[in-house]
This record gives sequence, C-alpha cells and structure tokens, in this order.
Amino acid sequence: MYLSRFLSIHALWVTVSSVMQPYPLVWGHYDVCKTQIYTEEGKVWDYMACQPESTDMTKYLKVKLDPPDITCGDPPETFCAMGNPYMCNNECDASTPELAHPPELMFDFEGRHPSTFWQSATWKEYPKPLQVNITLSWSKTIELTDNIVITFESGRPDQMILEKSLDYGRTWQPYQYYATDCLDAFHMDPKSVKDLSQHTVLEIICTEEYSTGYMTNSKIIHFEIKDRFAFFAGPWLRNMASLYGQLDTTKKLRDFFTVTDLRIRLLRPAVGEIFVDELHLARYFYAISDIKVHGRCKCNLHATVCVYDNSKLTCECEHNTTGPDCGKCKKNYQGRPWSPGSYLPIPKGTANTCIPSISSIGNPPKFNRIWPNISSLEVSNPKQVAPKLALSTVSSVQVANHKRDCECFGHSNRCSYIDLLNTVICVSCKHNTRGQHCELCRLGYFRNASAQLDDENVCIECYCNPLGSVHDRCNGSGFCECKTGTTGPKCDECLPGNSWHYGCQPNVCDNELLHCQNGGTCHNNVRCLCPAAYTGILCEKLRCEEAGSCSSDSGQGAPPRGCPALLLLLLLLPLPPALLGTAGPLGM
Repeated sequence: MYLSRFLSIHALWVTVSSVMQPYPLVWGHYDVCKTQIYTEEGKVWDYMACQPESTDMTKYLKVKLDPPDITCGDPPETFCAMGNPYMCNNECDASTPELAHPPELMFDFEGRHPSTFWQSATWKEYPKPLQVNITLSWSKTIELTDNIVITFESGRPDQMILEKSLDYGRTWQPYQYYATDCLDAFHMDPKSVKDLSQHTVLEIICTEEYSTGYMTNSKIIHFEIKDRFAFFAGPWLRNMASLYGQLDTTKKLRDFFTVTDLRIRLLRPAVGEIFVDELHLARYFYAISDIKVHGRCKCNLHATVCVYDNSKLTCECEHNTTGPDCGKCKKNYQGRPWSPGSYLPIPKGTANTCIPSISSIGNPPKFNRIWPNISSLEVSNPKQVAPKLALSTVSSVQVANHKRDCECFGHSNRCSYIDLLNTVICVSCKHNTRGQHCELCRLGYFRNASAQLDDENVCIECYCNPLGSVHDRCNGSGFCECKTGTTGPKCDECLPGNSWHYGCQPNVCDNELLHCQNGGTCHNNVRCLCPAAYTGILCEKLRCEEAGSCSSDSGQGAPPRGCPALLLLLLLLPLPPALLGTAGPLGM
C-alpha cells in the first residue's frame, strides 16, 4: 500500500518536473558571480554573469508632484463619491490624518478597508486643465522585470501619458499613451500590445483599453512588460534563452526596459460624458491607491547585491568592476576595456571580468602623447587636399607596445595608428559614440550629462518626432529643431493657432478668432463644413456666385439679375433735403 502511494507520488513528481522543465529555472537566475572549481593547478575562481534579484522597487523611490500643491486638503474641500457622483459630502482635509490623502499613500500596504489613496484637488478651476505630473525617481538605473500597475481610486483618467527617463529626469521619452479617444487626444490610432510583434515591440502606442469611465471594476492601468517579453520567450516565458539572447545583442531592447525615473502625466480626469458638468465640478479629480513597479538594480551583470544606504541604491560590484552600476574597471584592473557581462552562453553567461593593467604588472615607462597641429603639416603636392595618412589597425595591447595610448572610454577595443600624426584614433566605436576617442555622440543622439564617458548609456537617442522636426538630430540638451508652428523638446506639440494633422498645420478655423460664417461648423480646425448654399474657406461666399447663377428666385439673398450696382448704391444713400421738399403730398 505504502509502496503504491510512493510510486504514485513519484510519477506525479516526474510529470510535474517534465512540465516545468521549459521554465526560466532551467536557464538559471544569474544569482552567483563566481564559484571555486578544482583544476590541475588547484582551486581557482570560475566567474559568471550575475544580477540582483527582482524586487518591489517602490520601496526605494522618491515621489514628486507637479504642481506641488495639487494634493487635496489645503484648504479643506469636499468631493463627490465615486459610486454616486452627485453625493458630494466627502471631505479632504490635510490637517486631519483620517481625512488626509498625501502622496505616500500611493505606495503603502494595500488590503485594508477602506483603502488608502492619494487624491488631487477637484476641478474647481474648470475650464483651466486639471493636470498633474507624478515623478518616481530612484537616483539609480534600474531594469524593469514585471508590469507597471497603477490602481486608481477614482475613475481612470480620460487622458494619460506614462514617460521614462534614462538620465535622471533631465530628458523624457514617452512609454505609452492612454486615452478614451486616442485619435482625438494624441492624433494616434488606438492599439494594444497584442497588435505588436518582435519587430515592433519598441513601438510607442496609444491604447484605449484602460480608459473607461465610472465603473468599479475599471480602476487598473497596466504597462505590459511581460507581454513584451513574451514576444521572445513565448506566452509562458518558458524560452528565456531566446529573451536573454535578444537582450544581450540588441541594445535598444535592453534600454527599452531600463529607466532611472518614471513620470505619470495625468492630463484629463475621468469625465464619463461628452461634456463636463460645470454645476458639479467636485466630481472630477484624480485618486491613486497603489503603484507597483518591479525591477532590479542595473549592475551590468557584475553584481548580485544592491544595497540601499543613505537613501541611495548602489551595486556591490564583482569582477574587478566599480561604480554605481559597475560601469567601469577598478584602478589597476584596466588591462582591457570594460565590458558588461553577457547572458550568453546559457546558463552561466560570460563575466567579462576586468583584468590587471599592464602598468600594474611591469610598470613600463610612461610616454607623453604628441598632438600636432594639423594645419602646420606640409603638403608636398599642391593639388592634394590633405596629406596621405598611413593607417595601421592594431589592438590596444599592440598600440601600447608602439608607445601610444588606445583610449576609447570602453566603447571600442581597436585603434588605428596614424604614423604622420604620431597618434591613434579609435575604430568601430560602439554605444552610439563616435570621434577620435569615441568621446562624441552619433548624429541622432545626445550626451547623457548624468553618465561618465565610459558608461554605455553616455549617448541617448533624440527621439525627434519625424512629423514635427526638421531632422532626427537634436542639440546637446536633447531639444530637436522644430518645423514652423511646432514646439516642444521633441517637436510633438503645436504652437497656438496650429493643430496637429500629420504635423502642425495652421488653423483654418477655430471657435475663437476664425469663426465659420453663415452657419458653418469648424471640423478639427482644418476646414469649415458649410451649408449647401455657401462655400469658401470660412463659408463666406454664396455657392451661386461662383456659378454666376444667383437670381431673385434663388432665395439666397443675391441682388436681382441685371440691377445696376449704381442704382443699388443710390438706394442706400440718404436723399438731399431739396428733393425731400418736392416730394409731393408726403412732403407737405
């Protein structure tokens, strides 16, 4: 009896093990940086790629609201209940703990009843927009590993943007747009993550999936990280080898899931109807009860531990690396350029450890660089635009043997020696860099002022809006050159008097200065929809005038055909007094 039970349990275990086999556990979690192994030379260290464990990153963030005084309760105010938007006897009072709704309640433990939440002031200043920026900062580069989940206590907003920063909030890029009407709000066709593929996984989309009105089961908004992982690892994330391989070889994909800051831009509260009820503005506000952000410290696969000390996250670096993100080699361990660890080959990866410098081994003599003035070089052939330079591509060690430095800040390990100039230049700069020492950014990228020159994130893509910008390049601050009528750091906003229609176009009509005439209506600021009898840009012309067919029978208010214009003018002018005195019996 016991034997049969044992055999049944064993069979069940074998079945479960076979089913679980493809899951990420098989590929390892990269949770060990090194182990001791025995070789013919004795015990030695075997180094592996490693990374910290994924965790709830909201425990380490700082939150900032803009405007700073947008939280309700100062002064106290009443607001309407969600279940009954016309029952407006709820109170928010910052001076009373039981009635206060400060920002930290977005990150406290959930599960209590009633739930705790942050809440904004109500829309009492309508029609001025009610807009709030919620910035989450870590002062550290982190890698997202699970969906970002935002739980609203109010209705989900009609318009919202989730943004990310890679340079500690200096510049921002959109992550995803949310709206009840994407075309109207952001001039984008609505999509969901299911509409994406491996080739379009980095596309910035606008979704209408999460922006319904007052419904008790419609409080959560997602930014789908795992669904994007699934394009490479399969629906159940079983093929992690494929995902790791893509993250290893595609820097843009790795950067997509990497942030230093997140920003939630609340642009329009849940209205629920076409028009705002101006008699009950206390119905409209934002309230968030919970925000979840799961991820890990980015340590470039050189650490398994990330410590939180003095309100700051720092990697405990291995593999002879150092820096907040283990982004450079230790002193005396710069024998080859720093490189991040690699997920490949599965399951241990490659550590890419920093090795001792040549100077720390033999202390060779130092040699000064020579930087000649190119303009002083002699050109033997007057027709020759520049002197011919002898190039010889050599490795960094060979360059050192030629008494030259190959300094590329870790963005290349190959240099070319120019004999005539007595110097070297870096070859095949990586990480979107260029220049003699890979010290400049490629066109279409700009310098990350928060990163060191040897950081692989030193150059950030400009992300200029192709419809609103002159070209895809930006200045040193990340600002793009905008076309006429367009503004914004990325040229994705319109100046007053312009509207977005495949780029910013001058308004043909509006409801302020350029009114459509004769009963016409303005359509999307690009044209007037005129009644049948009228035409013209602002419906200012009679249609019969263009055809020359206006008559008294037309009923369109045109003067009778054949009536001289001079006679019409005389009828409009007042009569002289002399004529009035001889006007017959009426003048007596």
